[in-house]
Amino acid sequence: MRHIRRSPLARWTATATAAALAAVTLAGCGLGGTEDSGAPGPVGTGGEVKGKISLQTWALKPKFTAYMEKVIDGFEKKYPGTTVEWLDQPGEGYSEKVLSQSAGGTLPDVVNLPPDFALPLVRQNLLLDIGKADAASAKDYVKGGLDAYRFPGHDGTYGYPWYLNTDVNYWNGELFTKYGLDPKKPPASLDELVKAARTVKEKSGGQTYLMSRKPNLIDLANAGVPIMNAEGTRFTFNTPEAAAVLDTYRAAYQEGLLPKDVLTETYAGNTKLFASGTAAWTTAGANYITSLATDNPTLAPKVVSSPAMGTPPLYVQGVSIPKNTKNPAAALALARWVTNAENQAAFAHETSIFPSTTASAADPYFAKSDGSNAGDAKVTAFRSLAAAKVLEPVQANDAVKTLINQQIALAISGQAGSKEALDTAVARADQLIKD
Repeated sequence: MRHIRRSPLARWTATATAAALAAVTLAGCGLGGTEDSGAPGPVGTGGEVKGKISLQTWALKPKFTAYMEKVIDGFEKKYPGTTVEWLDQPGEGYSEKVLSQSAGGTLPDVVNLPPDFALPLVRQNLLLDIGKADAASAKDYVKGGLDAYRFPGHDGTYGYPWYLNTDVNYWNGELFTKYGLDPKKPPASLDELVKAARTVKEKSGGQTYLMSRKPNLIDLANAGVPIMNAEGTRFTFNTPEAAAVLDTYRAAYQEGLLPKDVLTETYAGNTKLFASGTAAWTTAGANYITSLATDNPTLAPKVVSSPAMGTPPLYVQGVSIPKNTKNPAAALALARWVTNAENQAAFAHETSIFPSTTASAADPYFAKSDGSNAGDAKVTAFRSLAAAKVLEPVQANDAVKTLINQQIALAISGQAGSKEALDTAVARADQLIKD
């Protein structure tokens, strides 16, 4: 469980998601339309959709107040006799709020929960298995989004995916050309990245970097390293393959292919270095070029994008339903309504996210570029959704990742052997998730 996090939408302006999308035509993009996609499929709980129902979101006010009010008005119009009470919680302290609500039995009927926030409630048997309650969900939502709410050791699916994002590679095309690299053929593997980084260092006299971050769990996963066992009870990333990744980064660091302070707590970060023109590569979400145009309008037009190396990471937000809801039929209907193709598409037009329904795959808004490099990046991200997966297990909370990063830094600096550092990280991470 993460302790303090900003609004997921705020975080995703810098990162991005996804999953396999089926090629199904989008029914429409209007809020509260006449399509019946908001109604649940076969629902095991039965019952008529009516009465009062509560919906809790995470830090959507005030920016998305108008959007959410339209969604709610559409639901109440579609289901006469229903009344939705909308609750929105601040960005900071949300996980603690959810745990407090669950302990007191006061969770709203439909609650915005990312997978890592949902897991503690699943362990306490507090969430409804929407796979059983709504059999149609399996075909109506992308597999990767649903898989994010399926947890080792627990049968069932405990949330509807609401919106998604994934990472994209961004390259400084001007610097690539200046240093004799082809911006149309950027590195697509770690070995290619190291080779290109060496070229940048040599031709820039060490003034520019291509590599400008240390590796993390996603890099290990992309090397084919299993991060946890199948039961989700212990970490398993202390393998020879993982050690080889750290060895490669240590050699690159010692060669001066990464900034000297990349391992320190005061490091500015590779995105900031990219924005300043000091680094020629970064990863970020689908709308990064648009935000970069504000920070560095001279650089933004020179940026080119490419898919994330290896398997693109999937970032998921969703909504879950407590098992003790007093109005399960309305709760399922509302969760379906909030996450249907029309409402998700309208949401995506307002912010930098992608919808999680299979019916969204053919929407030209996502699938076709307007010809700009920002439009190309959006399409790159959208197409990446077909292969994207959740690469960091939800058990890897902030405390776990902090200690893992510390051990990785020791390995890259040469203060510890790669296998030694990984063994220590696994042992300490296992202890943390047991406490």
